[in-house]
Amino acid sequence: MRFLVDESSGPNLARWLRELGHEVFSVYEQSRGISDAEVIEKACGEGWILITNDKDFGEKVYRENHPHNGIVLLRLADERSEMKIATMKMLLSRHIDRLKDNFVVVTETKIRFAKRR
Repeated sequence: MRFLVDESSGPNLARWLRELGHEVFSVYEQSRGISDAEVIEKACGEGWILITNDKDFGEKVYRENHPHNGIVLLRLADERSEMKIATMKMLLSRHIDRLKDNFVVVTETKIRFAKRR
């Protein structure tokens, strides 16, 4: 799969995904400091599934009706890299086939596929 890992999700998650064989663009490593608008435009325009910890992307999708190829919003109480990786491991093992074109909210214990309007 193709993942764009937002700066808020960090380089360790990006490296882990690469080790699994996924194609990854890391904002932290490759375009640090770009705006949320630029992030979602890049993800949408180039066919990436966006992984982020930034709730602002929910506003972009649901209030501004911004198109996307899939967004994974990590809503974690513990935002250490190890927890991000463990949470993504859980998500990928259960629902990798449902990430494209969906807005997915993931916590340490729950996965929710948000409804599209």
